[in-house]
Amino acid sequence: MTTDLRRRVEDASVAVLDDPAHEDELWKAREAGLSATAFTPDSRETHEGWEDAAVAPERLGDYLRDFRDLLERFDYGSASLYGHFGQGCVHTRIPFDLRSAEGIGKFRSFVEQAARLVSSYGGSLSGEHGDGQARGELLPIMFGDRIVTAFEEFKALFDEHDRMNPGKVVHPHRLDENLRGGAAYRPVEPVTHFAYAHDGHRFSEAVGRCVGVGKCRAHSGGVMCPSYRATGEEEHSTRGRARLLYEMLQGEVITDGWRSTEVRDALDLCLACKGCKSDCPVNVDMATYKAEFLSHHYAGRLRPAAHYSMGWLPLWARLASFAPGAVNAFARAPLLSPVLKRLAGVAPQRELPLFAPHRFVDWFARREPAGDGARGPVLLWPDTFTNNLQPGIARAATRVLEAAGFTVQVPERTGCCGLTWISTGQLDTAEHVLHRTLGILRGQLRAGTPVVVLEPSCAAVFRSDLPELLHGDEDAHRLARQTRTLAELLRERAPDWAPAAGGRRAVAQVHCHQHAVLGFGADRALLRESDVDVDVLDAGCCGLAGNFGFERGHYDVSVACAEHALLPALRETESGTAVLADGFSCRTQIEQAGTGHVPVHLAELLASALDGDTRVERPAPPGRTATGAATATAAAGLAAAGFAVARAIRSTMDF
Repeated sequence: MTTDLRRRVEDASVAVLDDPAHEDELWKAREAGLSATAFTPDSRETHEGWEDAAVAPERLGDYLRDFRDLLERFDYGSASLYGHFGQGCVHTRIPFDLRSAEGIGKFRSFVEQAARLVSSYGGSLSGEHGDGQARGELLPIMFGDRIVTAFEEFKALFDEHDRMNPGKVVHPHRLDENLRGGAAYRPVEPVTHFAYAHDGHRFSEAVGRCVGVGKCRAHSGGVMCPSYRATGEEEHSTRGRARLLYEMLQGEVITDGWRSTEVRDALDLCLACKGCKSDCPVNVDMATYKAEFLSHHYAGRLRPAAHYSMGWLPLWARLASFAPGAVNAFARAPLLSPVLKRLAGVAPQRELPLFAPHRFVDWFARREPAGDGARGPVLLWPDTFTNNLQPGIARAATRVLEAAGFTVQVPERTGCCGLTWISTGQLDTAEHVLHRTLGILRGQLRAGTPVVVLEPSCAAVFRSDLPELLHGDEDAHRLARQTRTLAELLRERAPDWAPAAGGRRAVAQVHCHQHAVLGFGADRALLRESDVDVDVLDAGCCGLAGNFGFERGHYDVSVACAEHALLPALRETESGTAVLADGFSCRTQIEQAGTGHVPVHLAELLASALDGDTRVERPAPPGRTATGAATATAAAGLAAAGFAVARAIRSTMDF
């Protein structure tokens, strides 16, 4: 068959896919067609409107030629055509103008002529999706008035008062009524923090991306949408939230705008995992929309306690670094810990993370550089989580980078990517923090030095959120271009280097932000070159998602997300198999779930391979303190901590 289809040089290329993985990829591309063609590069916005007409397959070629001519006559030549051609069903996305009276009149004229065309071929106005309001008015063209009258009489026998699905098929609304746009379309266009550069710098265009295909309502595979998988409620799907934001801007159903409690409550269970940014065929980015909403909703108002505790974690971590032992004792003391959690808005079921005795940057300042540095300088970014909570990861990354031939640098002052302020919608503060960070990194940015970021969520901020928040700032765009994960840096700048891990087996839980923004391809390739047999889990979000899983009221949903696929997969993973999780949230969820595995960062796995050791040892975090001694220890340390607070505040947010 393929030989027959390639008889001439100008014939289309043909391939038969018999690999199940490739078949699955092809089918997913096909399923995404309806929404993926809604927003195409260098093209007008497209709509359905005439999306699934069908003719007998043997007449499809002639019909398509005539249909193409019709599209050209109406200046819709850029329309996308795809579908079930084997069954004669043709899906389309057409660049209708549905926001002006002239455009709507042209749309109406087109679909009337398209209905006559498909009927002339003995076809159907709707081969798959049904008639509804979009084509109910056109049914007399296909069936004739006599048959449609019979439809009306038959329905009247069972529905005398026309209460069942009114306005569809029988006594239909006009096809150009109740349009989502319409000639009177005039949404609120608020001033926003994010630029929405890919949506004409309009928040209304961004939230209007959703075309309702509902891929966010899937129950397996990918990342999107963890809260819907946990609750099964439409309002907790990406589609449901996008619709509420759209209605908020319309101001007809939701009339209190940014202050809407209905929108706030629907967004409350959004994990801000960014899965929709990559998994949604039209790239709805609900994490960004949530941050934008929260910034306006709480403007000038008291925020939830978690916004002040976890939202300001970089500052509290800086303060804790002056007396980490006292802070840890206070956080884990049986009598004090519940009080602290309640004040901070933390779920009582969660263990608070422990601060390391020494920050990574303090260790780095005392060490002697190693290696020849032949591959040039890289800047290793000391994010809040790695620097203050698990500095061993950054120490391992330093060893790996120097062994690969790089000269490792760290910033002269401690900066921050602003992640925690972004996720809690404190965008004014996030912008201030990011401006300061750009000032700290200005020399490396102008020199083109790669910036290696170990925490995926922080790397995603630099790569994606930063250029949207500080759009037009060239240093912001430089940092976005120069940000690299550890694997990306090694693959790009040291492609001939990889430590041998001795046939180690591993399973990897990809952080949601890495899945959505950064990708895992470089990691997979590096692991393969390092002789690591890795199974990349398709387990969705871990459920912790930064501050989400720590917040009071979110614990049950957080655990439900993890139990959906991740935790069952890890319980079935053999002892001795490395569990790779570059995200601090992922590692914390896995550790606190008691799976029996201690998850490690890629840097730790590679560093262990440098010594020829196939094991990675990092002690699991300690549990609750068994006695009340910690209470006394904490109290004794509070005076010293008080002096530390004063000194740190004086440094004006010098994290």
